[in-house]
Amino acid sequence: MDALQRCVGGIVFDDQGRLLLVQRGHEPGKGLWSLPGGRVEPGETDFQAVVRELREETGLDVRPHTLAGSVLRGRYDIHDYSCTLTGGTLTPGDDAADARWADAAGLAALDQAGLLTDQLLVTLRDWNALPSA
Repeated sequence: MDALQRCVGGIVFDDQGRLLLVQRGHEPGKGLWSLPGGRVEPGETDFQAVVRELREETGLDVRPHTLAGSVLRGRYDIHDYSCTLTGGTLTPGDDAADARWADAAGLAALDQAGLLTDQLLVTLRDWNALPSA
């Protein structure tokens, strides 16, 4: 069996309370919307990986804080961190086909259309990390 791959994600809200989402450009979950993030590289801390991955996928600069929660998705051991937006311009890049800010209604609409990664809405609700807008 393959070893687990440690991954990180960032939970980021803008000043309007909207949640940052990326549309996955590659498998697994190609075409689905998710939190931005990716693999932790050898020698990196989780915080370093969050900062790097969010800059690569969204063009935004963030400061990670507390661990919001962890999920196991197949061979991916994903640790999602609450982050503060510190700068940059929202521009999809790297593995992201698109990036956007989602308010509560937009997030619910993506979920109803089956366009969110598996269990994302439930997980965010459990972690008290839904958009306030």
